[in-house]
Amino acid sequence: MNASLTRPALRLTLLPGDVLPEGLNWRIQDGYIRTAAWDEEGESITLGLWGPGDWVTNAYSTLHPVEVQCLSTVVVDQVDPTDEEILAFLRHQIRNTEEIFEINRIRSAEERLLSLLRWIGSRFGQVSSRGTRLSLKDMNLTHRGLAEICGLTRVTVTKTLNRFKTLGLLEKVSEADLLIPASPALARL
Repeated sequence: MNASLTRPALRLTLLPGDVLPEGLNWRIQDGYIRTAAWDEEGESITLGLWGPGDWVTNAYSTLHPVEVQCLSTVVVDQVDPTDEEILAFLRHQIRNTEEIFEINRIRSAEERLLSLLRWIGSRFGQVSSRGTRLSLKDMNLTHRGLAEICGLTRVTVTKTLNRFKTLGLLEKVSEADLLIPASPALARL
């Protein structure tokens, strides 16, 4: 009889640009999500990037509004976390936000963008002896999206990515994937 009283978990499939309902907890089964707030001028401030296995919510934020926005097509399940899971989530969220903040404090646009790509690669890419492979297409991260995350213009991101490819700091592995080579040249930048 108790089984009929428990509510089944809500599963949503959302498209890029869709926003998850506020105040609920979601585990990402597939896809990528960005949490964001806005400054006084209405400029977007990225608070975190999240992928498969992560859970997201705006329920614990003191900023209002905090939007939980889909970067790609996303499948999420509603979850009811324990106190221990909430504490672990908050620690993870704080670290994620701190890492993005550290990246955004880098003065050089080239170093900032490369740091962002390395961070995205370490969180969501594939690491091998050749370097870190990441798919901006899978994450639906356009040059404009990268610019919003790290506080640059789209033009600066496009020019800098092209320069990185010319210098060998980035390699185009396929139409959708980039490789950040594991090489001494990266250490110099």
